[in-house]
Amino acid sequence: MFKNIYFGDLVQGDTEELIQIMNPEEESKIKEDDIPDELGILPIRNTVLFPGVVIPITVGREKSVKLVKKAYKGNRIIGVVAQKNGSTEDPSLKDIYKVGTVAKIIKMLSQPDGNITIIIQGKTRFEVDEILAEDPFITAKVKLLKSVFPPKKNKEGKALMQSLKDSAAKILKLNPEIPQEAQMALDNIHDLGFLTHFLASNLNADVPNKQKLLETNDGFERATLLLELMLKEIQLLELKYDIQKKVHTDIDQQQRDYYLRQQIKVMQDELGNEGPDREVEELRRKGLKKKWSDEVHQHFNKELDKILRMNPQAAEYPVAMNYAELLLELPWEEFTEDNFDLKRARKILDKDHFGMEKVKERIIEYLAVLKLKNDMKGPILCLYGPPGVGKTSLGRSIAKALKRNYVRMSLGGVHDEAEIRGHRKTYVGALPGKIIQNIKKAKSSNPVFILDEIDKVNSNFRGDPASALLEVLDPEQNHEFKDNYLELDYDLSKVLFIATANSLDTIHPALRDRMEIIEITGYTLEEKSEIAKKHLIPKQKKEHGLKADDLKFQKSGITKLIDGYTRESGVRNLERKIGAVVRNAAKSLAMDQEFSKSITDKEVVEILGAEIFDKELYQGNDVAGVVTGLAWTQVGGEILFIESSLSKGKGKLTLSGQLGDVMKESAMAAISYLRANAEHYLIDYRVFDHYDLHVHVPAGAVPKDGPSAGITMLTSLASIYTQRKIKSKLAMTGEITLRGKVLPVGGIKEKILAARRAGIKEIILSARNRRDIDEIDTKYIKGLKINYVQDVDEVLEIALLKEKVKKPMQFTFPEKVNIVN
Repeated sequence: MFKNIYFGDLVQGDTEELIQIMNPEEESKIKEDDIPDELGILPIRNTVLFPGVVIPITVGREKSVKLVKKAYKGNRIIGVVAQKNGSTEDPSLKDIYKVGTVAKIIKMLSQPDGNITIIIQGKTRFEVDEILAEDPFITAKVKLLKSVFPPKKNKEGKALMQSLKDSAAKILKLNPEIPQEAQMALDNIHDLGFLTHFLASNLNADVPNKQKLLETNDGFERATLLLELMLKEIQLLELKYDIQKKVHTDIDQQQRDYYLRQQIKVMQDELGNEGPDREVEELRRKGLKKKWSDEVHQHFNKELDKILRMNPQAAEYPVAMNYAELLLELPWEEFTEDNFDLKRARKILDKDHFGMEKVKERIIEYLAVLKLKNDMKGPILCLYGPPGVGKTSLGRSIAKALKRNYVRMSLGGVHDEAEIRGHRKTYVGALPGKIIQNIKKAKSSNPVFILDEIDKVNSNFRGDPASALLEVLDPEQNHEFKDNYLELDYDLSKVLFIATANSLDTIHPALRDRMEIIEITGYTLEEKSEIAKKHLIPKQKKEHGLKADDLKFQKSGITKLIDGYTRESGVRNLERKIGAVVRNAAKSLAMDQEFSKSITDKEVVEILGAEIFDKELYQGNDVAGVVTGLAWTQVGGEILFIESSLSKGKGKLTLSGQLGDVMKESAMAAISYLRANAEHYLIDYRVFDHYDLHVHVPAGAVPKDGPSAGITMLTSLASIYTQRKIKSKLAMTGEITLRGKVLPVGGIKEKILAARRAGIKEIILSARNRRDIDEIDTKYIKGLKINYVQDVDEVLEIALLKEKVKKPMQFTFPEKVNIVN
């Protein structure tokens, strides 16, 4: 406000003379009759001229200069209008407002740059009636406008005038940049009309708002609108004043704190007490003892220098201290010495884990390569298998064999990339990633690092943590691993990473490509028995306070626990059940009650109650269409029965037993093959159209799927259509094609063991599964006859007997009726 008040050398005389010029009585010197109907129009930018107000204007545009010079030589009367935009070019007619102010040029001065400065005073308002010419300057026919103000003695007018003066005084007080002469000018104004024009001219408002004031004919309404704009400006100035005061107070407080801290520092030095500086110097001394590169050392000292310049009370101080302490605690260039005695390593693996010969052999090969190469740039091992088979504990055994430190990081549920790479220090609560945190915890740069449950990593809107692991697990990249919090490259190439997973399907494809998959299929019943004897039972006795002689498990009791109460690939549930039996004995021992110290199958049933699971047993071959198949599940191998039956109908097919898509396709392929080769197998082709076929796999509540029931389905259908018996105590597994070829399947070891437990004596397999049998210990296949086949003819020749079942089904077909025209 008051930014347009002119107090300068352009007017000769003192302030009182200028105020005299601004006096509204000056307006009477120019009568309306002295104002011509036609005026030269001077457009002005960024301001509005009001009647009675004196302002300086610099004129530079060619048309404006011509107008001013001509008017100054004449009556000095011009019409002043505001531009709608701030362009320096000559405005068009549409760019100027129609309402302006008649002005008199009081003084004109020529500037050295060719521009002209004029001091003008507004006289009265006018409205452009008609444009007469645009060259050499705008000439218009104008109509003078009258303002209506209340009489001087009017109470409302007096109140409004006083409110305007009070508001102006408040603005003067809040804005120290306004000269003090402005208050003198306000005190000498006694007319509401001129006060309104004077304040409106100097109001800190944009051109549209000022033009609105100029165009308002009702003086009372104009003054009221002006008061509203002034009150808004007062609010802004008060807010600005509060902000400046607050900032000034903060600066004063900081200066005060600085002086106090300096005094405290001097007193602490005198007393010998430790302060922040001593703490930093202690960190610096520790840093001198670290084995790290020059780059890290320089970065560490630079961070300490930053801390010394900080206020210990500042929020950034503890963040900077934590960062410096992390740099100090990380094991830069600190390694444990490896023990590459592979015979010792094999003994440790054999002691800690029973079975898993292939897995142990691969681990020993891996360690042998490390010994010869002395380099970690090799494949990352990924132990893949069902829960409870000992994947994580294998990693711990490897660490023990190598005499390396062991750390484990669970990736289950990790969904934020920052959990791997860390947060940037600028974030509140920033932390390094879990990789760096665990390296710090390991206290060496070459630990055995278990990445547990790598298949459980989740991706969402926060980022892709699986992709962040790509750098960690790539031997070509992880020597310069970049953690966002650490901001320095950390060498992970000496870390022995071992991942574990329950499923391969959910692992990121690029991540899976960086790892060597070692499958742990699970334990057989015999292996579980040995694990229970050597590991689980001694462990549970120790945990429950029993001595070795207090309780003994017989073979029948262990077998009952495995077969009747657990159904899993691993041994977690088996350990829980053993714990339940041991707790029962511990309770009896603590209460001085009698109990059986020898645990057989009977004692297991008495303690744990009825069996939870029933195992399938071979059920004979008296009925046509019932064949024994072999299946793999996540809890080991099982036998299953496929049953077929025929009934008169129209050739409808029904499949039941919660079969998956693959097993349904196997059934369809078997039917199509038999239809195509019905004559070869002595099947009457009419049976396919006049009898409905129902294929069922019992245990309907259990979903079943997988490519291993093809030959079992075909044998069942061939038996039901020919009514021939199936060979006794025979089981089979394999897939078929429409050409009659038998394809290999997986899970052979588990299936063979399931067949033995069920009392099977003979098995049919694809010839290409011979390699799987060769890898199984001979003690597991002792007493089993295994037939290797390549096509369906061989399967049916082995499986189907010449004789038919008792009470074979007699097929009858409707006679054909010949219609004679």
